[in-house]
Amino acid sequence: MADRIQPRVLKGFRDILPAAEIERADLQEKITKVYRSFGFVPIDTPVLEYSEILLRKSNGETEKQVFRFEDNGKRDVAMRFDLTVPFARFTAEHESELYFPFKRYHIAKVWRGEKPQAGRYREFMQCDIDTVGSDSAAADFEILSVMKAALAEIGVTDVTIHVNHRGIFNRFLEKLGQSEKSEDILRSVDKLAKIGRDAVRAELVETTGAESCADEILEYIASADDFDATLDKLERMAGGEADDTKRMREIREMMKAAGIDATYVLDPSITRGLDYYTGVVYETFLNGCPEIGSVCSGGRYDNLAGLYTKTKLPGVGASIGLDRLIAGLEKLGKTTKKGSYLDAEIFCMDKSLVVHYQKVAAVLRAKGIAVEVFPEQKKIAQQYAVTDAKCVKWGIIIGTDEAAGNVVTLKKLETREQFPSLTVEQAAEKILSEKN
Repeated sequence: MADRIQPRVLKGFRDILPAAEIERADLQEKITKVYRSFGFVPIDTPVLEYSEILLRKSNGETEKQVFRFEDNGKRDVAMRFDLTVPFARFTAEHESELYFPFKRYHIAKVWRGEKPQAGRYREFMQCDIDTVGSDSAAADFEILSVMKAALAEIGVTDVTIHVNHRGIFNRFLEKLGQSEKSEDILRSVDKLAKIGRDAVRAELVETTGAESCADEILEYIASADDFDATLDKLERMAGGEADDTKRMREIREMMKAAGIDATYVLDPSITRGLDYYTGVVYETFLNGCPEIGSVCSGGRYDNLAGLYTKTKLPGVGASIGLDRLIAGLEKLGKTTKKGSYLDAEIFCMDKSLVVHYQKVAAVLRAKGIAVEVFPEQKKIAQQYAVTDAKCVKWGIIIGTDEAAGNVVTLKKLETREQFPSLTVEQAAEKILSEKN
């Protein structure tokens, strides 16, 4: 047909086939399990928000990336670019219906019109946790510990979580007389890993108007060998002890008490580019694949909800970027592909036995086995090919002789090893013994 439409997707978007989507779903389930174990509860918010809601506290770069348009009702709307800003609006709108501190998780898609690259798409999944209504070191530490626990649950233990405090940095910039330019300076520093020291220095010289200021900033963001030594240096350069350095020391003590302190480093170059962060900030890197970028990041945003309510609602949160995490796991060879959730396939050996096949399937499902019946009689090689594509471990063969004797032949499809003349109960026991 001349007018047939070519099937294609937009640049930066993609279809996800079953094996990849199963992996994503499995990861989400494991992350969700950890989030719930720390007391976080689920919410959901709309994909579309009024543009003023999403962009009020953003910078120019964020606005360039937002999918924004006028809807049929002539409203200025945009698709959410993260899950934190909608959560701030949600909290203010439902303040009277919530309890505080309020701890939520939200796993959903977001959209950014940025340049696609490895592990980065224009449509991607975020796995967020946030606590609002508490400005405490305990709330900060809990988010940091959840990040580590969630990654460990999915088998990612070789990670380093880089932590910083924007309050200390802001005090240092005030001492330099650069407070009014803090947002521009923080954004330049945030690019250090991407564009390198020389390029950042050039931006800092242009922003501050002085090479001496640029060099002092670069000295500030250089890490010492360990967390405590770096914190001592930052405190000294910022003008001495204050609430921000006390907060970092308290968090550090909690890390040590929990026995997880080796995972965290104090990195003054971590500032996070978004304007709404005000306190502790952090980014997480896979040690075997640092080039993929941060796979989990976040921070404290004490003033964000203040855009929508007079009530002071301090908040802190983090987000696992699922797609970037998977890209990193693929590079490290740590992904596992499976084509279905099935434990077994009942082959259709004789179409006259289809009712019997369904009866056997019902018995197996009642015992906790995921099983399907091949829907029609085809050559056995064709049925094997389909089950191989689905990565099904067990095949169940029931011909006329087996049906007459009310038995089955169980077959381990990968090795082709057979276990003939088993009752359905015996076959179920064998499948479950190797499943668990």
